[in-house]
Formats: sequence, C-alpha cells, structure tokens
Amino acid sequence: MRTLPTLAVSLLLTSSQALAEGSVLFIGNSFTFGAGSAVRFYRPDTVTDLNNLGIGGVPALFKSFTQQAGLDYDVSLETEPGSGLDFHLANRLGLIARTPWDTVVMHGQSTLDFDAPGNPAKLVATTQQMADILVERNPAVDIHLMATWSRADETYPDDGAWAGQPIAAMANDVRAAYDLASVAPNVRSVIPVGEAWTRAMEAGVADANPYDGIDFGKVDLWTYDQYHASTHGYYLEALVVFGRLTGLDPRSLGDNECSAFELGMTMQQTRALQQVAFDELASQGEIKPMPFDPGVRLSANRCSAR
Repeated sequence: MRTLPTLAVSLLLTSSQALAEGSVLFIGNSFTFGAGSAVRFYRPDTVTDLNNLGIGGVPALFKSFTQQAGLDYDVSLETEPGSGLDFHLANRLGLIARTPWDTVVMHGQSTLDFDAPGNPAKLVATTQQMADILVERNPAVDIHLMATWSRADETYPDDGAWAGQPIAAMANDVRAAYDLASVAPNVRSVIPVGEAWTRAMEAGVADANPYDGIDFGKVDLWTYDQYHASTHGYYLEALVVFGRLTGLDPRSLGDNECSAFELGMTMQQTRALQQVAFDELASQGEIKPMPFDPGVRLSANRCSAR
C-alpha cells in the first residue's frame, strides 16, 4: 500500500497547527446538531455542548475529521432547534460571551426569516450584532458563516416558499443573503454547504427530488421530513466545514474515514462526498489540492477493515 509522502504530511500539519491549538464554537440550530439522523448523538464526549444536552452533531464529525488529520481543536456547540441568530442573542449570550473564542461557525434560520422567507434583512442584522459581541470578547476571532441547503419541502410541494423553482434556487438565495451578512466584522468566509449539496445533485452523487423516489446508486441528502439532512447530508456539511477551516483537502481523509464507517456509509459514498466537498471549495478558491493518494488517509490510525 502506498503512503503519503512524509514531507507533504509534515508541511500540511505544520501549516494547520496554529489553528489546531485554538477553540471553535458552532452556533446554530437543528442543521448543526444533526436532527433526524444518527449524527445528533454521535460522539458527544468529544465536544462540549454548552447547553448540556449530550449532542455531538456536525461539530463532533468535524472534531473526528481533525483528529484523524492529526489536529487538536477544542470544539464546542451552542444550538437550539428552529432558531435563528436572534434567539441566541436574546437567550444564550451568557453562554456564548463567557469565552473569547478563536473561531466561530454560525448560521441562521433555514428560510432566513420565518415571517418573510427569503428576506435577508434579519440575518444581516443579527449577524452584525453577534459579530460585535464575539469581537468584543476576542478582537482576533475568525467568524465563518455557514450558508445552508435547499429544502425539498420548500421546493417541491405547491405551498413551499420556493415552489416551482429549481432545487438550486433556495441554496442560491440563502448564499446571497450570507454574502450580504458577511460584511460584519471579522467574518472570514461564507462556507458553501448549500452549494455543495447542489453540486452533489448535479454530479449524480445525490438524488435531487426525494418526492419521486431515490435513484439507484444515489444518496438522499435529506432525512424523512425532506427538510433536515440525512446522515449523508450532515457528513457532506461537516466535510465542507473541515476543508474551509483547516485548509486541508477533504479527500485526504480517504474512503476508509472513521466516522463514515461508524455511521454505516459505504466507501463509495464516502469517497464521492469527499470529492464533492473538495470540488465545491476548490471552485470558490478556498482550498488547493494536496499531493496524496486518494486511497490513503492522512492519519496513520485506520478504522477497522471494511
């Protein structure tokens, strides 16, 4: 079996180590904590749930990826179902503001505004308010906004806010809103999770319409409610976050990546979703390919034989 060039691994880990010594806080809702899937309570002991609900979620997936890459982030999460940043500002500042976080990944409500779906005004205003608070605690904090995915339940049913539009439309509108919000202080990037979902569908990795059945050989990124993500959807989310925050190629985790194995994903699905995450990040100039054998992970510690 071929292995990664020692120098390449050394350079990658050295360039990422400064980030790895810091703290990361995820602020979000069910799209962060993994509602509707096994991800919700995945490895909760590896992260700190500020609300003490025993949630692992996408933060635990991110933690797992970084550990396999030889990094050591201190990962925490503060989440509330069905909420936007306005809820966290009104109810959770005592938890959020008690620590001068090094990095924060945050997002708002999935339709941008319960009362006015697609309207970016609330997201823009609350992002500014949250950023001001985070910067006051740590002027050097790096803030990343996570643009979420198109909801099938808001697109295919006749009463959906994006009814009759292509499945990519909602993700595009959400991304545009986060771009507007990114003018807030210390916002370093908008993480393109929704666009990665769209790419997975366009590439034939994921099915684009769960209402007419799932095509053979494709994954369903949504769970049973066609709203939240499936395990595959959250896995793709975590891969994109991992690539953006660490600068490492998601494909370097390899098709024997431990969390995918533990969550029951096939090696083919794992490989395909890692490729989608890389392609989306690379298309936006947020990551560069590394010289590696796609069949080998960065970490020397491999999961059980598959």
